[in-house]
Amino acid sequence: MIFGDLRSLPYRIVAILVAVTVHEFAHAWSADRLGDPTPRVRGRLSLNPIVHLDPIGTLLLLVAGFGWAKPVEVNPRYFSNWRRGMLAVAAAGPIANIVVMLIVGFIVQLGVVSAGTPLVPLIRSLLVINAVLAVFNLLPIHPLDGSKIVSSLLPPQQAIAYDRLAAYGPLVLLVLILLPGNAFGHIVGPAVEWLIGLAVGAR
Repeated sequence: MIFGDLRSLPYRIVAILVAVTVHEFAHAWSADRLGDPTPRVRGRLSLNPIVHLDPIGTLLLLVAGFGWAKPVEVNPRYFSNWRRGMLAVAAAGPIANIVVMLIVGFIVQLGVVSAGTPLVPLIRSLLVINAVLAVFNLLPIHPLDGSKIVSSLLPPQQAIAYDRLAAYGPLVLLVLILLPGNAFGHIVGPAVEWLIGLAVGAR
């Protein structure tokens, strides 16, 4: 079945809406705080999930367990230091997902959620999807957040050379996703499991 266990589908949908909204709002909020009005003008400084959803990326999150949202437009010319500004904006999304995970994990550690209640599959979905969104976006492949972080940290000349690879990024991602034997899952899986373990106190 393409969507897996249909009983868990509503919880996955809620978790996706939360994870995507928090991720993209964090990008928009950090850019706005650094002086760039573009996200506000584009209507992205919002907690309305509809403005952040990308149809294909959302479908992939449901079907394949990873995906993306509609990118937040930013104009680094508004930043006092554009390299530091881009680093902060790019990192804000994954960090926001990790914060959500830590909050949910803290609730788990408190032991206030009884086994068998509807909150259990919701909490599981929130942990997994936020972890996947954070790890996937931290991959140093264009156009993911990780590529912008790497570009911001590299010396200018190396950053220019690295950014020239941007045109090949989607192809690289497609190849990784289509590799047989769930190779992509083996790449991101350990980091996802480590983050979830950290959130629930298993590390």
